[in-house]
Amino acid sequence: MNSTPENAATSGTAAAGARRYDPHASSLVGTAEQAVLDELYAIRGSIDNIDASLVYLLAERFKFTQRVGRLKAEHDLPPSDPGREAAQIQRLQTLAREADLEPEFAAKFLNFIIAEVIRHHQAIADESEPEA
Repeated sequence: MNSTPENAATSGTAAAGARRYDPHASSLVGTAEQAVLDELYAIRGSIDNIDASLVYLLAERFKFTQRVGRLKAEHDLPPSDPGREAAQIQRLQTLAREADLEPEFAAKFLNFIIAEVIRHHQAIADESEPEA
């Protein structure tokens, strides 16, 4: 089964997680009129959908970076590519400005992802090393 946000509720573990998640969980119940809470829940529902999409997009991204890690390991290339990383950070900061998102947030987010990718690449390289 394809793992996308649209069918996540019907896939094995995603369905179990969806059953445990209460989209109306809030400590605000009883502090505002129901109409306000209903609007809040609707907006949060949109946020939840975006969060699910982000998770699936990150999973797809990491599938590709794993392929990069295997290719680097096969050809004895270093796990990190500082030139590529700097160019990507600059690119995402530009995209962030265009999208009216704080560029420094975009840089922090990408740096977090890059650190995880490098960690994966190092692990792949370590697994690929011949035993002495």
